[in-house]
Parts: sequence; C-alpha cells; structure tokens
Amino acid sequence: MSNNIPSKGYAAKDASGKLSPWQFERRPVGDNDILIDIKYASICHSDIHQMKGDWGKQQYPQVPGHEIAGIVAAVGKNVTKFKVGDRAGVGCMVDSCMTCDSCTHGEEHYCDNNATIFTYGYPDKTSPSGISQGGYSNNIVVRDHFAVRIPDHIRLEEAAPLLCAGITTYSPLVNANFNIGDKVGVAGIGGLGHLAVKLAVSKGAEVYAFTTSPDKVKDILAFGAKEAIVVDDIAKLKPYKKKLDYMISTIPAQYDVAAYASVVKPRGHYTQVGMPVGFELTLSNIGLANSRVNFNASLIGGIPETQEVVHYCADNHILPQIQIIKAEEINDAWLKVMNKEARYRYVIDAATF
Repeated sequence: MSNNIPSKGYAAKDASGKLSPWQFERRPVGDNDILIDIKYASICHSDIHQMKGDWGKQQYPQVPGHEIAGIVAAVGKNVTKFKVGDRAGVGCMVDSCMTCDSCTHGEEHYCDNNATIFTYGYPDKTSPSGISQGGYSNNIVVRDHFAVRIPDHIRLEEAAPLLCAGITTYSPLVNANFNIGDKVGVAGIGGLGHLAVKLAVSKGAEVYAFTTSPDKVKDILAFGAKEAIVVDDIAKLKPYKKKLDYMISTIPAQYDVAAYASVVKPRGHYTQVGMPVGFELTLSNIGLANSRVNFNASLIGGIPETQEVVHYCADNHILPQIQIIKAEEINDAWLKVMNKEARYRYVIDAATF
C-alpha cells in the first residue's frame, strides 16, 4: 500500500470546542505499520482541553481521540505482532524513538529523547497533515509496537476507554503497592474516576470516593466503594482527616489539593492524574507541609502496562460504564462532559462517521 489512505472523521477547525466532519489522508502502511479499521473511539476530557487550546496553541484541522478499538485491516511486511482480522487498540501515543532507556524499558511516554508522538496534535513527519490525527475517524495507521491486542472476551466498545482512562488510573494504583484492606481514596468520579474505583476495589482496597455530584452516589456504591462523600463544601473532608492510606485524584481543574491531601495519613501518598487548564495546579505549600503527605503526579503508562490493563480488565470483568453515541452527537456529548453529566464514558460508533 504505497498511496496515502483516505480517512474521514470529525475534527476541530479552531479553538471553539466544536467539531465538524472532515475528510483527510493517513500515511501509507509502512513496513512496521498496521492499518486499523476503527470500530469505536471514546471521548476523554483531554480531547476537549486540547482542542480548545487549554494546553497550548493548536494546529487545525485536528482530529482528537486516543481511546481507539478496531480490527486490523492491513499489516506491513515486518509486522509479526498482528495479522489481518485481529482486534487491536490504540491509546495515547503512536510513536517514540524506541532506542532510549525509557523506551526500551516500557515507558515510551517518557522518551528520554522527547520523541514521543502522542495520538493527536503532535508534529509527525509521516502524517500528510503534518501532525498526528486521532481516533474520531474510521481508520488509523500506526506503528505496530504502539497498538495493543484486545482479547476476545471483552467487547471492543468496552475496551476502548481502557486505552486512556484505564491505563491512567491503573498505572499509579498498581505502583502505589497498597495492601488488601488498605483505605484508598478516589477524588473526581468521571470517566477516569469511576474506573479508578473499580480497579482499586478489584485489588482489595476499601475505597472512599469523593465527588461533587450528589446524583452519582448510588452509582459509586454500585461500583464497590465503601463510601461516597459529596464534597459540596470543603468542610466535608474534615471527618476523613488522616484516615486513608492512599489517594488518587482525577480532578481536571483547579481545586484545593491540600484539603484533599489532608485525608491521607502522614507519610502516605497522593497521586494527581487529572490535567487542568495550562497543566498547572496551585498548591498550598504550608497545607501540604502540615499534612506531611507525599504528593506526586502520573502520566498514562507504557505499552506493556497498557496491554496489561486491557487483559486484567477483560479477565476480571472490570468494565467501564459507557454510552454509545453517533458521530453527530459528539458536540452535545462534549458539553455534557464539561457539565459533569457523562455517565461515565461516551463511546462513538465509528460506523457513523
């Protein structure tokens, strides 16, 4: 396949946060590439942040989407990992240098040579448009290393959110090394947070979920949390001071980090995975100092760990709660995500592009 491959999808044409249909081209399938016919692509809050320029000036048109599941339609001559007809997924990155220490140790997202190409909006010399184009489309060409196998015992539409929301929460939870019975907090119960609750419960944690949405309480308890705390006033955190062994926050906006961190025991750990506007959080140094909590942040996970979470969730029936939508419903779904109305991951049926 030596010619560019026609593709169609929905793209941002400016920073308005509105998407519209766009026809474009993918690169030809190279020797180490696979072509995936996309079946489903889910909506991440990151898509909205980036398209609106919240994380810096963007090049348009740009197709968002980094939770992608589909069927392999073609493979390059050097590819042995996949064959035509296999089920495959693509997450938050599509290439890196593949030679540095980080890349050769399964942390391609932390490429030491700054050569990671994230799935959309990043300079990409192989892309006809000059930037990587994401999964709100009917196909994608990707280096085989950056695609993961999707096992047969999970539906493609349920696997898609695992490629970002799943790995973003799984990686820090696994690396926290908490023990069975430990008290684990999850702050922000949206697309990422609801999976964090399910994953932590599956690892044996006693989960405390903190939300600003009272109508999510019933769902949160159904996900397996011991308690769902509605934080309509920061004072609601006080009864939980120094109670938890670990906390993960998926809140993608400015908030009182020190107040939330105060619920973790001294010397415990608190991981931030939600990415606010400008990538920056305002922290109270004295607040964190008084709590004596170790604050850290985490960014997705490497390809081996991403493959691991897909298999783990398939094997243990840990599935995202999804709503299937048509392409024409994307803009409405984005508004609902911003208004905290998603329950809990919108998944686009790529047949409607």
